[in-house]
Amino acid sequence: MKVKDVYKAYVSGSIVTWALRGVSLDVPRGSFIAVMGPSGSGKTTLLNMIGLLDRPTRGRVFIDGVDTSKLSDRELAKFRNRKIGFVFQSFNLVNRLTVLENVELPLVARGLPRDLRVKLAIEALLKVGGDTSWLHKRPNQLSGGQQQRVAIARAIVTSPSIILADEPTGNLDTASARTVVRTFADLNKLGQTIVVITHNPEVAN
Repeated sequence: MKVKDVYKAYVSGSIVTWALRGVSLDVPRGSFIAVMGPSGSGKTTLLNMIGLLDRPTRGRVFIDGVDTSKLSDRELAKFRNRKIGFVFQSFNLVNRLTVLENVELPLVARGLPRDLRVKLAIEALLKVGGDTSWLHKRPNQLSGGQQQRVAIARAIVTSPSIILADEPTGNLDTASARTVVRTFADLNKLGQTIVVITHNPEVAN
């Protein structure tokens, strides 16, 4: 993944606010990196650019060699679904669905048959240190650390090129946060590229 001279401006009336100015970043495949900075420094804006959730005002983002600035909005959405897995501070799990159904969600959009979705979802959950006893529970029946592992399983179930994690330990106690960081480290050992946005030096280290 490469970010080349990216600028991002937000306009409100006559006021222009630059969230990013000339950011360049080269993340080789299989890397595990942390992007640090205080609140308001543009970390989440950068994640939105890398994750193809927003387009830069100027500059280009390359994912697996593809210049994403040349993709239409529809092509960009499909490309993002294939290439990027997201993990958020607030988990973003659907409490009316079971753990299994939450992990399956990205596969539903791809039209995969149910039996294959279940197989891939279980494999992803086990890969992040989850337990099959969670499968038919609701997310709110799990601890915060367990919920975040479910969220990570959902992020990797499509075998994305990159996992982007925005303050993934922000809502967790110290022990749960360390477990989540170890989960990312284990995934990285399997070759997964991971970019973590954090203000926590312990997570970055």
